Amino acid sequence: MTYLRTFTALLLALMTTSLFAADSPLYAVPLKDIDGKDTSLKAYAGKVLLVVNVASQCGNTRQYAPLEAVWQKYKDQGLVVLGFPCNDFGAQEPGTTDEIKQFCSSKYSVSFPLFDKLHVKGAEQHPLYAALSGSTSPFPGDVKWNFGKFLVGRDGQIVGRFEPGTQPDAEGITRAIETALVAK
Repeated sequence: MTYLRTFTALLLALMTTSLFAADSPLYAVPLKDIDGKDTSLKAYAGKVLLVVNVASQCGNTRQYAPLEAVWQKYKDQGLVVLGFPCNDFGAQEPGTTDEIKQFCSSKYSVSFPLFDKLHVKGAEQHPLYAALSGSTSPFPGDVKWNFGKFLVGRDGQIVGRFEPGTQPDAEGITRAIETALVAK
């Protein structure tokens, strides 16, 4: 009987977390995946997200390797790394989506989800980045360069922001990821 109560309580907690997470405004933002299919972050409701604006011709491009390592290390615990190609900084992501996919898979064996190219700043700023870095964000301010990172908790709330020069496997990021993974 105790087992059944514990199981029921755990199931209720998981369902409640998923319902609240699905209500996050971040999950309502329309996106396109790297193949051009309509999607949104709602598919990742209840997961911890590391949202990164990426580029293939940047001094930070080598961060793809530790991003993939972090994804591999924590994905079974509920982390999803999400890559958003961006050409806003020094035109360092000029390629087509097919070229970006090919580069990421052949050079860095990227297996985490990639999305269509978007703008993270300026007049054409994508609504996702307006939410992540805008005045209502807990971490407001323009994205400074490629490989800026935002950490989103299971409840869909932004819980951390890390500047482009911070390596994805740096202690501060991994500690924040681990904290978010166990948070309710």
